[in-house]
Amino acid sequence: MIKTSAALMLGLLLVGGCSGQPKSTASSDPYAGLDDAIRSWKTEVAASDISCKRAPAGSKCEMFDISCKAQRTITPQDQAKGVTAKLVADMSWSGYDDKGAPTPASAAALFTRAKGVWARTQTKAVDPVGCADLASK
Repeated sequence: MIKTSAALMLGLLLVGGCSGQPKSTASSDPYAGLDDAIRSWKTEVAASDISCKRAPAGSKCEMFDISCKAQRTITPQDQAKGVTAKLVADMSWSGYDDKGAPTPASAAALFTRAKGVWARTQTKAVDPVGCADLASK
């Protein structure tokens, strides 16, 4: 019984010591902090988007989902501004129409990281499957 308990404890220690992978540091991960920037975007949409403002009393926008994220080319002009990461993301959620009926809503945003800080700007709609730019009509 003692040998079994000792073997079990040793096994647990070995598994515990090997689990997980080292986390990358903010300086080596070009996307460090992106999750926080996306959460901030969701919070802003929930508070200010017209489809959320139309929510009937006791209701709110729900089911926020990032359908895609895709890198964008960092131009020489971007590099001159210190941009180290650039991507577009598409987010969908359950909003409300002008009569208060549930309706799907979505938006795209361009995220850029310069000097360790993420900035978000509105961008044209993208294909929610792969974030490719939609052709202009």
